Amino acid sequence: MSVRHPRWLRIHAVVRRIPRGRVATYGQVAKLAGMAGHARQVGYALHALGEGEDVPWQRVVNARGEVSTRAEPHAESIQRQLLEREGVRFDLRGRIDLERYAWRPRRCAASP
Repeated sequence: MSVRHPRWLRIHAVVRRIPRGRVATYGQVAKLAGMAGHARQVGYALHALGEGEDVPWQRVVNARGEVSTRAEPHAESIQRQLLEREGVRFDLRGRIDLERYAWRPRRCAASP
C-alpha cells in the first residue's frame, strides 16, 4: 500500500482537522475516515508520512490517552514535546485526560 492510497489520504484529511491543543485516538480517526475497526491502518498511514508533510501526526494517541511506542528512537518524546507545546498536559502516568483534550468534531465525513 502506497502513501497515496485513497484510504491513507482520507486518514490524513481527518488528522489535518484535529485542532491544535486537541487529540484523537487511532480508532476515532479510523471511524471518521470511514474505516471503523481499522485503527492500525491509521498508524501505518501516519508512519509512512514523509518529512515536512502538513499532517499533525502528533495529535493521534492510543485509546488510553498515551503516546504509542514506536521503533524510531525518541519518537515518543518528540510527540510528547509537540503536544505539550500545544498546551496538552500529561499526568504522572504519561496519559492525556481524554475528557479534557479529546477532539469532538461536528461532522463525521472526511474528504481528501
